Amino acid sequence: MDYTANDSRYEYMKYSRTGKSGLKLPAVSLGLWHNFGTDGDFENMVRMCHTALDAGITHFDLANNYGPVPGSAEENFGRIIHGDLKPYRDELVISTKAGYEMWPGPYGDGGSRKYLLASLDQSLRRMGLEYVDIFYHHRMDPDTPLEESMEALNTAVKSGKALYAGISNYDRKTTKKAAKILKELHCPFIINQVRYSIFDRRIEEDGLKDYAQEHGIGLIAFSPLAQGLLTDKYLHGVPENSRIRTDGRFLKESALTEKRLEQIRKLNEMAADRGQTLAQMALSWILKDDAVTSVLIGASRPEQILENVKMVEKTAFTEEELEQIDRISK
Repeated sequence: MDYTANDSRYEYMKYSRTGKSGLKLPAVSLGLWHNFGTDGDFENMVRMCHTALDAGITHFDLANNYGPVPGSAEENFGRIIHGDLKPYRDELVISTKAGYEMWPGPYGDGGSRKYLLASLDQSLRRMGLEYVDIFYHHRMDPDTPLEESMEALNTAVKSGKALYAGISNYDRKTTKKAAKILKELHCPFIINQVRYSIFDRRIEEDGLKDYAQEHGIGLIAFSPLAQGLLTDKYLHGVPENSRIRTDGRFLKESALTEKRLEQIRKLNEMAADRGQTLAQMALSWILKDDAVTSVLIGASRPEQILENVKMVEKTAFTEEELEQIDRISK
């Protein structure tokens, strides 16, 4: 389909520096974890990417194993980036990751130099790119020396196959060690991608959020809507076509306890008082201070992207509102 990006795409979105780097990320980034695999509608994928860019979303987040099947999200995004989005490559931040199981045998998983660099080469081939903007190690690997994994990220950057290094799912203790190694290597390490939502505050509890802010490390939050719990989707029961019914890998129906449903109802009422949907308030809450650079959303249709992007209009909270959210959610 013929596509020309909206001329006013940068007038609405807000952008923040990633840690101490010069790279700015949009308040809302688009994750391609779901709905960009072999079971998706390709034309819908194209429309979602167009909608995202038109709304000022410049960051597209992938990983080697995103699909299903693993690798297919990168392949589909490669088709999109070499189609209508090709003229805009230098306006985009494209990230990918390696760390979880990708191919059989001992070299297709973890944090070894062999796996990480081979995976990056595969990702670049799938997307048809010369480089990605951010290359992440996707998870901590206790079986591989941290120095080896970080040196692999450094090699990726020094080779020109990535512009910046990132880590994902790293706790405070390991982030601190990784940052020290990468600083000694003079590698531009700028970001940690972490799970964070009103219902999941582990990065606050282990001190990672404060540490990152104090030391100039960007944070980008995934699962900000707690796999759909922080939306109005389950206020009146579980829809037959919802992911909780069709794909129980990430969210099980047992998570919808009466206590949790009551929390969701109260948060939904509070969002309405703020003039937001529950999803918009949950996304705004992630960015309530300067500690988190960007929030990752997933989408199954373009309308969801437009609805979620509206959160940039109201990212401020009063102390009373924050205390109320704490009381309800804890």
